Amino acid sequence: MNFLKNNKGKISAVCVVLIALSVAYFSGGSGKNDILTDKPAETFEVYEEKAPEISQDAEIEKQEEQEAVQEKEEEPQKEPVEVENEDKNELFCTLSVRCDTILSDISRLDAEKISIIPKDGVIFAEKKVAFSEGESVFDLLLREMKSNKIHLEFVNTPVYGSVYIEGIGNIYEFDAGELSGWMYRVNGEFPNFGCSKYYLKQGDKVEFVYTCDLGKDVGGEYVKRQGADDE
Repeated sequence: MNFLKNNKGKISAVCVVLIALSVAYFSGGSGKNDILTDKPAETFEVYEEKAPEISQDAEIEKQEEQEAVQEKEEEPQKEPVEVENEDKNELFCTLSVRCDTILSDISRLDAEKISIIPKDGVIFAEKKVAFSEGESVFDLLLREMKSNKIHLEFVNTPVYGSVYIEGIGNIYEFDAGELSGWMYRVNGEFPNFGCSKYYLKQGDKVEFVYTCDLGKDVGGEYVKRQGADDE
């Protein structure tokens, strides 16, 4: 008892130290366990949050691409729409009007006529035009001259049952001499009847040419001009 009394202060100090060490030990151990437990939990949660988002976006994008490709593959091929050719049953020919023979000796014209002659002698350049079945060369000429605002003058000749072309583009018969005037040819040939009696055929090449020598200068020698009929 004397020992305890004499060393009471020391014993108390030792007890305090031991208690403090015990508290420190258990407190430190508990903190360490909390840290070890918390860190893996936080890391796991972050991984679980981020990884699914990236993976899900990629999966959705991939799925959308696959669906788009599949839809494109499954889309029925559109067959080309057959456009009805409006020209399929139309008839065509070519038409031209020239007076270039005058250029070989333009002095034969009156002075006031010289200025109206085209420099190349072409009044109506060759053009592909449509026509209807049953139309004549005259019908074609009349329509195209009117459409292109080119002067045309003609007369009916009942005795021949046809029309006679007097002037085109203000160039008349006899303007370049007594043997001058308008003639027509089809596919290189000069018909011996008026242009209103020649009925067009598919692909015809129609030319109105001005002759200064009764056809000799245009390859139609001895052929009478429009309105003539040998029958």
